[in-house]
Amino acid sequence: MKFASVRLVTDDMPALVAFYSALTNTEPVTPFGPGDYAELHTDGAIIALAAGTAVNRYNNNAAVAAANRSAILEFEVDDVDAERARLGDQITDFVQEPTTQPWGNRSMLFRDPDGNLINLYSTGH
Repeated sequence: MKFASVRLVTDDMPALVAFYSALTNTEPVTPFGPGDYAELHTDGAIIALAAGTAVNRYNNNAAVAAANRSAILEFEVDDVDAERARLGDQITDFVQEPTTQPWGNRSMLFRDPDGNLINLYSTGH
């Protein structure tokens, strides 16, 4: 089994596509044309973004946009502090500024425009 992607459902595709494109430094791929679905291909997996209307239409209303409060999307980066400086103008909801954790990782937490929690971390080697 291969873990392929995480799909986030949103009612504001332009905002989430712009946010994750800036976060990951990747251009969105729209395999079905722009509008209802986009993918951001990272080294580890794909971040898929889907419009709530598309989920209602194709997935039997199985997900609700911006309702997540139980998952954390985690990205390993080389330098958390450099990422904080790079993303500072685009992130409006910081939860935790860069902090060195007791186990040695440095991490920061923030929310995307829909409120999904994101952890950027670097290992403490």
